[in-house]
Amino acid sequence: MIGNRVRQALMLLFVLLTAALAFFQMFMKVEGAVPQRYLTALIVMTAVIAAAWLVLCFCQKYSSQIIFFCVLLLSLIGIVEIIRIDYENRNLGTGAVNAGMNQIIWLCLALVLCSLLAASLRNYRILRKLTYTSMVIGLLLIFSPMIPGLGKTIGGARIWIGIGSHTVQPAEFAKLFIAVFFAGYLFDHRDQLAVGGRKILGLRLPRLRDFGPILVVWAICMGVLVMQRDLGTSLLFFAMFVCMLYVATGHTSWILIGLLFFAASALAADRFFGHVHNRVNAWLHPFDNSVYNAPGGSGQLVRGIFGLASGGTFGTGIGKGYPAITPLANSDFIFSSLGEELGLTGIFAILCIYTIIIGAGIVTAMKIKDGFGKLLISGLVFTMAFQVFIVIGGITLVIPLTGLTLPYVAAGGSSLTANMLLAFLILIISNDAHKPEEAALTDTAALEALEVLQANEKRRHLQEAIRKRDEDDRRDSEETQAISLADARPYMDDDSLEVQDGTTEEFDQAGKKSAGQDSSSDDSSPTLAEKMRMEDR
Repeated sequence: MIGNRVRQALMLLFVLLTAALAFFQMFMKVEGAVPQRYLTALIVMTAVIAAAWLVLCFCQKYSSQIIFFCVLLLSLIGIVEIIRIDYENRNLGTGAVNAGMNQIIWLCLALVLCSLLAASLRNYRILRKLTYTSMVIGLLLIFSPMIPGLGKTIGGARIWIGIGSHTVQPAEFAKLFIAVFFAGYLFDHRDQLAVGGRKILGLRLPRLRDFGPILVVWAICMGVLVMQRDLGTSLLFFAMFVCMLYVATGHTSWILIGLLFFAASALAADRFFGHVHNRVNAWLHPFDNSVYNAPGGSGQLVRGIFGLASGGTFGTGIGKGYPAITPLANSDFIFSSLGEELGLTGIFAILCIYTIIIGAGIVTAMKIKDGFGKLLISGLVFTMAFQVFIVIGGITLVIPLTGLTLPYVAAGGSSLTANMLLAFLILIISNDAHKPEEAALTDTAALEALEVLQANEKRRHLQEAIRKRDEDDRRDSEETQAISLADARPYMDDDSLEVQDGTTEEFDQAGKKSAGQDSSSDDSSPTLAEKMRMEDR
């Protein structure tokens, strides 16, 4: 364990030194020295990073910390580039000039929140109990921008809510709650969904009754697309559900059905929604003059492509390019900015970092034995991978632009915080997957013991209630027998019944005699019924 901690400390030191070198080179190029306010902010940020790592070491000591180091390196690279773009915007008099400092603050806040999560959520299985609560919270977050007076429209999409002078994109946090809901729902219903119907062309199609969940999710995603004009979020949620549905059932047919739904939605959106049609048109004809010069056309996309191409193999160097020429260079098109200054080599290195994160998540999903955890981490890892693909694919003309931002790198507090929480959820699940067998058995035994104790407590209360009910029934029966005996006493003679008041056993014997069931009595003596008939005569 000590050897692992030393290696992890060296990896953290490598990440911090790499970032420090990048910061120093950038500041020397654009400013000639490191400004005091940035120096103070970077020192505070380093302290917060070290504290977050210590929390992981003590609270999630078996977690796959390579994920933490890769996420941290991506975030620091993004901050370097955002600050560099701030200086160029200041010189040009356009765009944001303080986004880099805001990003440092957001990173510190995100690490504090994630540290609290890692310290408090020792067992991720608790989230399974919050399946439908997560659904409600997720839907409220998704549709909260539609509330009058709260939602704001920025860039043609109503996906923001205003909190004072700041804006937050709630859909970034909604994807975490929706992932928990999908994992819990699919884990509880995986057997029903796994039952296949007829085979067509070698594929076993699901039953018609099982189409309900995917239809509901598709309808919600279409609602997001229609009401909020947010193509990226609707696509991300639907793809996440289809992926988790495939993991839960193992049926390839669900992927094909999801692709059919997606194709139908894409054709309908291109036909009926103008903002989607503009993006598709810009993707198909980016270099057409009419499309390039049109409002919402391909001008931004083409500038990003030329900026990416101008980087060459090794880039112009940090602080030596002109990334701010591209609109939204620090957010939607930060990949183009990095490609211009770091070159093909630099962006390949960034893609390798993403690949390490995704690979570590997949390994964890394969090792985890809990079905809920397997579904949850699969959904989280796929969400990150799919978001990286559609962002980079949109910038490189593989697919149309969607409006999503590159995780951990792009400017934006909502995106950074939500994706950092996503990474820490993966770390928490990996902690359980990578535990030594003895520790895992101990934790599992403790959890099972708690469940057994709870079940025994419920059983004890149930048995106590049954015992009390039986006692009440017995008491009522004795009282009924006593009343019956008292009513029958005037018809009995002293020879046929010799009892003393207050004895239950003697009451029983008297009752048997009165019913003619006492085998030890004399056969010649008349029964109680005969005596009553004789008196009637």
